[in-house]
Amino acid sequence: MPVLRSMLFSRSALGATLVTIGLTLPVLTATATPHSNEVTQAHGNSYVNDTILPPLEPWQGNSEQLMVDANDPWATPFEQSQGFASPNYDDTIAWLDKLIATSPMLSKVSLGLSPQGRDIWMIIASQEGANSPETLSQNNKPTILVQAGIHSGEIDGKDAGMMLLRDIVFANKQHLLADANLLFVPIFSVDGHERSGQYNRVNQRGPENMGWRTTATNLNLNRDYAKADSPEMQHMIRAINRWNPSLYIDVHVTDGIDYQYDLTLGYNLKQGLSPASYAWLEHAYKPAIYSALTAAGHIPGELVFAKDNTDINQGFSLWNPSPRFSNGYGDARHLPTILIENHSLKPFRQRVLATYVMLESTLELMGTQATTLKSAITQDSYRYPKTITVKWGEEQQSLGRDFKGIDYSLEHSPISGNKIIRWNGKPKSYINLPVHSNTKPLKQVSRPEAYYIPAQWQQVIERLDIHGIRMQVLQQSTKVSLSQYRIDDFEFQSKDYEGRQRVSVNTNLHTMTTTLPAGTVKINTKQPLGDLAIMLLEPESRDSLLQWGFFNPIFTRTEYIENYAVEPMAAKMLADDPALAKEFQQALANASFAQDPKARLRWFYQRSPYYDQAYLAYPVLRSH
Repeated sequence: MPVLRSMLFSRSALGATLVTIGLTLPVLTATATPHSNEVTQAHGNSYVNDTILPPLEPWQGNSEQLMVDANDPWATPFEQSQGFASPNYDDTIAWLDKLIATSPMLSKVSLGLSPQGRDIWMIIASQEGANSPETLSQNNKPTILVQAGIHSGEIDGKDAGMMLLRDIVFANKQHLLADANLLFVPIFSVDGHERSGQYNRVNQRGPENMGWRTTATNLNLNRDYAKADSPEMQHMIRAINRWNPSLYIDVHVTDGIDYQYDLTLGYNLKQGLSPASYAWLEHAYKPAIYSALTAAGHIPGELVFAKDNTDINQGFSLWNPSPRFSNGYGDARHLPTILIENHSLKPFRQRVLATYVMLESTLELMGTQATTLKSAITQDSYRYPKTITVKWGEEQQSLGRDFKGIDYSLEHSPISGNKIIRWNGKPKSYINLPVHSNTKPLKQVSRPEAYYIPAQWQQVIERLDIHGIRMQVLQQSTKVSLSQYRIDDFEFQSKDYEGRQRVSVNTNLHTMTTTLPAGTVKINTKQPLGDLAIMLLEPESRDSLLQWGFFNPIFTRTEYIENYAVEPMAAKMLADDPALAKEFQQALANASFAQDPKARLRWFYQRSPYYDQAYLAYPVLRSH
């Protein structure tokens, strides 16, 4: 394992003495800057919600030495506030522009505009001073894409990244770019970031002003990867396609229960679509990052969610998300993706410093892991499994888990009339708690050679293009034997979700011979994003474009037949077809059917040549 270096600053200006330490050492002898503890004490109740949140045990870690004095000319706004505030959009970009102007290693590009007209900026950091995807790729180094503020109130990554970029330029940390490139998006949800206030996140200890969880159009960007409705997400996905990162880090802040961990990380499981990337994350990445964080005074852990927030002994759910989420999307497109969830009940200062250590040690790790990471991505991208699971169910895992929790009690609440949990701030260890996860296959499909999309489904084709999925347009009509899903039953959600009316379906597959017209779009699944195409186009996949509502018109009947026409038609059908007459008599054995005149007439209409054969037929065809 490489030595994970970090810099210790004195209280004087940045140009003063720097001490290099190895974060792999079990004990660091440096003393914290005098102001760090004083600030913590002085601002013990600095956040408006401090008095209603659970108590805190005092924290002091070696990573506090990463902060420079508030009066240093290159102190970030976070450091100028002594770790309690985060700058607004304009001040963030102004500070970064000032830093970029000092170094040929840094440049800045806009990924695109938000709905309110703000640029989504990305900082490019490379030893060679690359400023485009083409020049960046020429150095043949792995590229790490770090985004902060997909939920803009969860902004720890922004302030950590600003500090790290400063130290790369001024604090002898240029070596971090010797074996890797860094792409840094300080604020992803830029409009939500500017809907800022003290009262936006009641469960979170800072910063003093926090952005809003959703965009200006009230979309949650970390539910938007698969459907890509928002301009912000479309910009990000295009950037992923153009800049081709090897590792994607999405920095969040999570809540739910109290525990000792200040930084938790999650990624999709070995049962997913990128097993080689999972193995790299599990066996190469996680141990190195845990070691660095522990040495710096933090407590890292795996991202889990309590089965019951009022009874920790019920155990945990280990997340294996679908492609609507960043790490589920990364799994489907074979881009190793890490979801960082800092703990909302830990102070902002502590969370930012943990994020800094995580980012720095990630860059350090690339020095020894670039080749193995590239190999894992290649294995996953060209694996082409014959069977793919598109729907998962939950099951208990064979191994339990120890957990570094916080002790609590349950009290009867006269306000709610229910039991309420009271965390007391005291560490408590839980041994071998049960773990559940959605790792039980419920629906598996064979891998088709290709999908065929009729040209009229333009929005679907456009979204697939945004994802970077390769497509071919048929130049002439072609007669082929294919399979088509017909929908047996369906259920629309009672409420809109993320701006769409979702629908769940059960289907069956039929073979058919048809002539595909010129203009039909063909998608071959033997391509690096072939698995992503399958997850988006298989109708029973949880994040298929069908379930997101892109095909909702197929659930609407637009042609009908009057009763006066059905009656004589039905009589003729019975007279001409004895088998049909027998089938109708069998149907009448069902009392509810027999007593429903409309159902009886509809029965004949559905079996007539007048019936709309496109109704409840999924228009995307697949090879056998």
